[in-house]
Amino acid sequence: MEFSWGRGQESKRLLLSLLFLTTWKVGSGQIHYSVPEEAKHGTFVGRIAQDLGLELAELVPRLFRVASKGHGDLLEVNLQNGILFVNSRIDREELCGRSAECSIHLEVIVERPLQVFHVEVEVKDINDNPPVFPRTQKNLYIAESRLLDSLFPLEGASDADIGENALLTYMLSPNEYFSLEKPSEGERVKRLGLVLRKLLDREENPEIFLTLTATDGGKPELTGTVQLLVTVLDANDNAPAFDKTLYAVKLPENVPNGTLVIKLNASDLDEGLNGDIIYSFSTDILPNVKSKFYIDPVTGEIMVKGYIDFEESKSYEILVEGIDKGQPPLAGHCTVMVEVEDTNDNVPVMEFKSLSLPVREDASLGTVIALIRVSDLDSGVNGQVTCTLPLHVPFKLVSTFKNYYSLVVDSALDREKVSDYKLVMTARDGGSPPLSTTASVSVEVADVNDNAPAFAQPEYTVFVKENNPPGCHIFTVSARDSDAQENALVSYSLVERRVGERALSSYVSVHAESGKVYALQPLDHEELELLQFQVSARDAGVPPLGSNVTLQVFVLDENDNAPALLPPGAGGGGGAVSEQLSRSVGAGHVVAKVRAVDADSGYNAWLSYELQPAAGGTRSPFRVGLYTGEISTTRALDEADASRQRLLVLVKDHGEPALAATATVLLSLVDSVQAPKASLPASSGVTGSQAALVDVNVYLIIAICAVSSLLVLTLLLYIALRCSAPPTEGACGPGKPVLVCSRATGSWSHEQQRRQRVCSGEGPPKTDLMAFSPSVPDSGDKEDQQLATGDSLLKVSL
Repeated sequence: MEFSWGRGQESKRLLLSLLFLTTWKVGSGQIHYSVPEEAKHGTFVGRIAQDLGLELAELVPRLFRVASKGHGDLLEVNLQNGILFVNSRIDREELCGRSAECSIHLEVIVERPLQVFHVEVEVKDINDNPPVFPRTQKNLYIAESRLLDSLFPLEGASDADIGENALLTYMLSPNEYFSLEKPSEGERVKRLGLVLRKLLDREENPEIFLTLTATDGGKPELTGTVQLLVTVLDANDNAPAFDKTLYAVKLPENVPNGTLVIKLNASDLDEGLNGDIIYSFSTDILPNVKSKFYIDPVTGEIMVKGYIDFEESKSYEILVEGIDKGQPPLAGHCTVMVEVEDTNDNVPVMEFKSLSLPVREDASLGTVIALIRVSDLDSGVNGQVTCTLPLHVPFKLVSTFKNYYSLVVDSALDREKVSDYKLVMTARDGGSPPLSTTASVSVEVADVNDNAPAFAQPEYTVFVKENNPPGCHIFTVSARDSDAQENALVSYSLVERRVGERALSSYVSVHAESGKVYALQPLDHEELELLQFQVSARDAGVPPLGSNVTLQVFVLDENDNAPALLPPGAGGGGGAVSEQLSRSVGAGHVVAKVRAVDADSGYNAWLSYELQPAAGGTRSPFRVGLYTGEISTTRALDEADASRQRLLVLVKDHGEPALAATATVLLSLVDSVQAPKASLPASSGVTGSQAALVDVNVYLIIAICAVSSLLVLTLLLYIALRCSAPPTEGACGPGKPVLVCSRATGSWSHEQQRRQRVCSGEGPPKTDLMAFSPSVPDSGDKEDQQLATGDSLLKVSL
């Protein structure tokens, strides 16, 4: 015998000295030997005492003994030399049947002190069983009318050995009528049968003798044979035919007797007795099949009549014949493959081996959250467990190893949408009906700073009246952060920049926590019409995130500037005008013009002129244009008029309340011959007033048309430049509106033309043109009053 152990030269020496193969090894406290079956009495198995570390002298005093449940006399130990040897014949097929593994378990017991050793002796198969057919001779009845390639099933041989020793090959004796259909390795059912290759002729050969030989794969090869007697039948030429040649049926274990397995159906094209079919099991059927099943000869129903145990046999192959009552009778054949199903009576078990919570919302795909182990005590498909999660969750279960699953992140997480997931995992086996168990786990999503503070809108417009008190609250900005805890704490600050020559923080401030915006000083519309700036909102996360919002603060004008009289200049007129006037002038002669401006804008800067009544209530021969400030005669002067006229002109705006200023005009009435040269232009204007007025009106109309054309061209050029040029930042905003008043007589006056710097973060400067166009006819004394009520306002941004 031969055995091996990890002791170097000793193992090699024993390997060369022994005749039979016996191997042993120590692993986990157990010794393994091997011995071939059918070994003779006294065959050496192993030095058990030496391998267990026991001295030969102490075997008897310590009551050394060997026990084996059910196999006590197969192996014995010689107490003199401590050798384990074969005591009686060992037949592997009798001991373990067709099981792939076959071992004898020995318990070695010694006392003083008590010790128990476990020894495993593997019984190895040898090719000692030849192939055996169910019987030595088989009779086949085949009608001579059977067609070529007809198949006639045969029952194969069986070999009690295992492995290569039980691998059978078949060979048919040479003949001209039949060939052998051999089973292939890929077939589920090893089909064996005769195939008709030449038509039969009963008159020529009524009987055919064949020999079928089965050879196993052992060394040396063993063979078995069966004699096949083929009787060629005459007459009945249609054999019964089943719907299928192979039926596959699944049958649960432990079903009661009388349970229907399958109902077979065969048909015969003949009529009368030749078409009546009797069902029966084939004569080659195995005894264990006959003990478990019964077939009704009339209906073809196969029913259970014995105990079906999955552990005893996982499948049964039933060969069925359908034989008609013709003379000679013909038979059809089919195979019923019954697979015994294991009963699903154990619920799967789930166990969490590890759990990593909470999971960050920025966790990458595939991040492992939990490791889960599942198990099922059933076997086969009943013991195959699958784990599932509910649909529409950002997690999935991945099978990482046999019976192990990993719960991983399957899609992006967003704590702001879902902060906690209640996952119910289901473990379901493959039984029918399936059994399942559930386990719940709460997955909390940890916040990360992935959301910047957001304002409700990108830009706000605020209107503030000028002359506000310092430190007044003008607006409140508010931003919301969807994150949690410190990631959602928002603080506010100004985006600092220069406003002209001053810093933005000298005008406004923002409270860091509340977002309230305060004006630090009184705002002046005349100095600053638009203050545009940005407020930044930033959270406390790491790294911090932020966003900006734009505030446009429009400073609304208040009537805080009274009209200011322009001093006399090259253009004529002034705050105190002194003129000489010839008494010969006619009605409508322009004597002088009062000029004034107002630093305000809009209605607060729209000026009107009014002549104060003379003392004593006398009617003055003069009047003043309501919006032009021109003083002209209302009638021809006469001797009754005083030589010195003192006119008071009240200039007031349209604000609420209105502010005013007073201009004094001194007129000296002289005869025309006494008029100095300085007043010649006025005298010449009086003598030829009608012609001169016509010429002046023509010139004014031409000038108005030219100015209007220039204005349209300027607008078109500005629009073209605005569309083609990119926006640039600057400190200049829209300029002060230009107010132009038009009289029905065709005269024009500029109330104010002054550009102002506006606090704007973007956009080119703008100039507003406001024109008042009268819609009343030229009508003498009522002209100014109608102008006051009928003017229309036109505002054009340049």
